[in-house]
Amino acid sequence: MFLQNKVLRAIEILVPATVSHAHCDIPCGIYDPITAKIAAQTVLKMAVRLEAADLSGGVTSVEQPNGIARLIRVKEEHAQNVKNELNILWADYFKPEHLEKHQNLHELFWNANKLAGANKQGVSSESAQKLVDTVDEIAKIFWATKNVDYNDAVASVRYGA
Repeated sequence: MFLQNKVLRAIEILVPATVSHAHCDIPCGIYDPITAKIAAQTVLKMAVRLEAADLSGGVTSVEQPNGIARLIRVKEEHAQNVKNELNILWADYFKPEHLEKHQNLHELFWNANKLAGANKQGVSSESAQKLVDTVDEIAKIFWATKNVDYNDAVASVRYGA
């Protein structure tokens, strides 16, 4: 046991472990654009709530700026999540043959990333809706590559009122 520990320690010194960060280092092959869709819907929900916030009477309680700050933080966090999730799909899942068959794929990813950035910077339910729609278009293509007709039948229920 003592010798075994010495050998293992020597290996650790000679070949140090490197920390790796990725969606999946195996790769696992498990991909689904639903996480990007939910994040985009969250951006939309936060934009709608921010646009509905009424501060015309000024700040009358500490809860008002606190609530606004929280909505902004969640909006920006989820806009970044959209970018992260889409970039995983773009870099790890989609292949040249997918681009050949779906020639607008690059433009869709480009636009989705630009829309996610714009939604981090500003508040516009119109822009947020475009983000949701663009992510949905990417999802349709993703599922088409697996010969599945995509239909997010529960999108409105998930989004809520």
